[in-house]
Amino acid sequence: MRFTVTGCAGFIGSNLADRLLQKGHAVTGYDNFSTGQHEFLDEAFKSPRFQFIEGDMVDAKRLNDAVKKADFVIHLAANADVRYGAERPSKDLEQNTFATFNVLEAMRQNGVHRIAFSSTGSIYGEPEIFPTPEDCPFPIQTSLYGASKLAGEGLISAYCEAFGMQSYIFRFVSILGERYTHGHVFDFYKKLAANPNEIEVLGNGKQRKSYLYVQDCIDAILTAIDHPQAQAKINIFNLGSDEYCTVDESLGWICQRLGLNPIRHYTGGERGWVGDSPFIFLDCNRIRSLGWRPRLTIRQSVECTLDYLMKNKRLFDRR
Repeated sequence: MRFTVTGCAGFIGSNLADRLLQKGHAVTGYDNFSTGQHEFLDEAFKSPRFQFIEGDMVDAKRLNDAVKKADFVIHLAANADVRYGAERPSKDLEQNTFATFNVLEAMRQNGVHRIAFSSTGSIYGEPEIFPTPEDCPFPIQTSLYGASKLAGEGLISAYCEAFGMQSYIFRFVSILGERYTHGHVFDFYKKLAANPNEIEVLGNGKQRKSYLYVQDCIDAILTAIDHPQAQAKINIFNLGSDEYCTVDESLGWICQRLGLNPIRHYTGGERGWVGDSPFIFLDCNRIRSLGWRPRLTIRQSVECTLDYLMKNKRLFDRR
């Protein structure tokens, strides 16, 4: 099968491309390197079944070239810096919602009918049900990122109905692991490298979050798109683990790994930034019913991410 992967040079996209190639598929990668890294594609370029097209999500012609021979599009390209949404509201709209529309149009014009989409657990806002299932009533949206992803889900559903497409929508928790280049582990390690004696923690440190290891995330995606019980027109799955941790606990694991005990300074409040949900915990029984299980705990995911960053400090020079 030939896959097109948008955001192919990014954290999840590059890992996914490697896995697809290992499974014998052909992959066309599409990325503009705004956040992706050339080195993340080193393994992919060793395969004769890999093709790369550099381009932006607003470039309809190049996007059409990337999609035209695909059997399946996995759309991962997005603005993922959730906390800065209020500083530039148009960025989430352009890179998440408009980009998804551009992908769907390229698929429609080229007769491509299957898509997987990286959505987010943030679309649930601040729900009243925990763990939060896929059919939870949607509350008021609390982040521009979540709203832009929910709009993308709506476009995909409408295209499936109008043009006979089939979709797999994956609502992720935060993903950790190798090639990780932004998020709380990155930020904490960078701060501790600059000052091992003190650290600023956004919010009160009691925010409860769930995380998932990147290879477990990819296992879940591949399990779903291949599974005979997941062949509806629109298939929606939460992707996360059956546990959560506080921000303080995660920082504690990082400090223990580094042999540090810094003074913690909290910015205060139960949210780290506008739109930050104080509790994220998804019900993942639907994807588990297909036989998928995460291999790493949250603590193991945090620790392996930190180990990766310690070995690849050059990534901090690019942020």
